Amino acid sequence: MKAAVLYGPGVLRIEERPKPSPGPGEALVRVKVCGICRSDYHYWKHGRIGEFVVREPLILGHEASGVVEEVGEGVEGLKPGNRVVIEPGVPCGRCRYCREGRYNLCPHVRFMGTPPVNGAFVEYVAWPADFLHKMPPAMTFEEGAMIEPLSVALWAVRRAEFVPGSTAAVFGVGTIGMVTLEALKASGASKIVVVDVDDWKLEQALKRGADVAVNAKREDPVAAIKRETGGEGADYVFEASGAEKASYQAVKAARRGGVVVLIGLYSSDEFQYPVLEAIIKEVEIRGVHRYANVFPSAIQLVARGSVRVKDLVTHKLPLERLEEGFRIMDEGREKYIKIQVDVGR
Repeated sequence: MKAAVLYGPGVLRIEERPKPSPGPGEALVRVKVCGICRSDYHYWKHGRIGEFVVREPLILGHEASGVVEEVGEGVEGLKPGNRVVIEPGVPCGRCRYCREGRYNLCPHVRFMGTPPVNGAFVEYVAWPADFLHKMPPAMTFEEGAMIEPLSVALWAVRRAEFVPGSTAAVFGVGTIGMVTLEALKASGASKIVVVDVDDWKLEQALKRGADVAVNAKREDPVAAIKRETGGEGADYVFEASGAEKASYQAVKAARRGGVVVLIGLYSSDEFQYPVLEAIIKEVEIRGVHRYANVFPSAIQLVARGSVRVKDLVTHKLPLERLEEGFRIMDEGREKYIKIQVDVGR
């Protein structure tokens, strides 16, 4: 089978690998579509994200959908031909976090495309059946591959304990920011202000239902958000850009007693932050790490048409051209939101 294998920063090769067989409790999935995540890009560009370092050849990719080809011993509820979305994080199921239902915090989780666990830019994967979710008949493989990023957004809204009718601001309208916008609309937000430095992305966000778009290169986003919320600030602020300055501004843009949800990953472990203002305003700052127990909800929201994801896909490439997708992200010469790869045509 064909696989895209990363050997180090910028060294990606298309190789033949042995086709796996499903073990007990697993299913063999023929991967159809897999999206490129920003984390995939970071591994390709830098060979690491924090403590996760590419030390051995690694198959990237974790936003995937496909078709079950074979099931292993003891698998129930799945059979060959089932179309599925792959949930890429498999926890231990035994630690305190797993028992509490917060398995995204499991310290023993195996996550696709994160060293040393291989991912889904490969024609076949054997994966635990409990983490394969059936797709509704009308759902496309492209939509199925968007369930993973949508689940991040839904988890962020859950972490915020979002109340319908509240105001919200979203910093950064790349893929995660866009699906966070969709999740907030589905959750009944009364006004959504989006912030970015790219006019094209802001235009796309307005087309998707954002109420106000602010280009942070031309206007102070904190002042704009306060202007749009009667001088108070937003009830909820979602930081999805991964920009340190945006994280700083998120606290300032939140109202007294508001909630700031940090989704983006930052290049620095430490940076300047308005802690005193957060204390005085009693702003709650909540982190988001992946998701837990939201894939079924994400699938249903897309199936019902409550959330639109398919039109966020701006580029489709065959597996052999995966590196072209990384270069599009790296060079910034083309406008894109989500780049997906046709793994199995």
